[in-house]
Amino acid sequence: MSNSSSITEFLLLTFADTWELQLLHFWLFLGIYLAALLANGLIITAVACNHRLHTPMYFFLFNLSLLDLGSISTTVPKAMASSLWDTRAISYPGCAAQVFLLIFLMSAEYFLVTVMAYDRYVAICKPLQYGTLLGSRACVHMAAAAWGTGVLTAVLHTANTFSVPLCQGNAVDQFFCEIPQILKLACSDAYLREVGVLVVGVCLAVGCFTFIVLSYVQIFRAVLRIPSEQGRHKAFSMCLPHLAVISLVISTAVFSYLKPPSTSSPSLDLVMAVLYSVVPPAVNPLIYSMRNHEIKDALRKLITGCFSEGINFLLCFV
Repeated sequence: MSNSSSITEFLLLTFADTWELQLLHFWLFLGIYLAALLANGLIITAVACNHRLHTPMYFFLFNLSLLDLGSISTTVPKAMASSLWDTRAISYPGCAAQVFLLIFLMSAEYFLVTVMAYDRYVAICKPLQYGTLLGSRACVHMAAAAWGTGVLTAVLHTANTFSVPLCQGNAVDQFFCEIPQILKLACSDAYLREVGVLVVGVCLAVGCFTFIVLSYVQIFRAVLRIPSEQGRHKAFSMCLPHLAVISLVISTAVFSYLKPPSTSSPSLDLVMAVLYSVVPPAVNPLIYSMRNHEIKDALRKLITGCFSEGINFLLCFV
């Protein structure tokens, strides 16, 4: 039996018992990670370099891509390193940093998605007031509020989690430091304080989700009044995937953080963690840009410009 003062490292969950399967997991995560880096990096570059995209919607999308890059970079590289080098250990400070960064980035992203739903609601349902309600200063304030709320949420959860005495060993049944798995190592009922904080956080998340759903309900009502069937189809095809990803994140996260320990299953916990922490950063760029012609045009110009510059650079040495 150990306590938190004597723990210097935690042991993370391994994906498989054989080297071949661990290598398979490494390549799978590497592919997902590189795809997320490329897609989010392209959106960040396109928005930053194209003045036509300096609007509230793309400003929020720029912030979302930054958060997605940070979120997936907090967990996946460590998981890949563990699979490649067959090591489970993560230091105590490293685990605390991972918890803080993941809660910060995911909370900020969730609040930002709520703001983005409001942005779409105003743009579609109150277009004449859009410039007033979502001016540049208001957009900066809302984005800063999302990032700031994420920091406060992360500080609260990290401080509560790592102030709980641990005496059930140091093996974490997850591929990253996840709060519910760390709380399983707590002594007796000492973890109930953090569970209370988690419940409050989930209630806040459900409140944001309710706001998002209500915003989209109003959007759908406005869209149904569009005379063009093509316009209605375009609006629905843009909004429904957003709702699908948000629903996936909130449902899997609530399940992971509030399920009773008696229902815990390592394989199920692993799937839920991948769904809420790895999948969204990889698919968000596709969902938010796959039917967006302005983003596509900006990326096309960016890639064409870079290719032309590369050709001109090479010709200088010919």
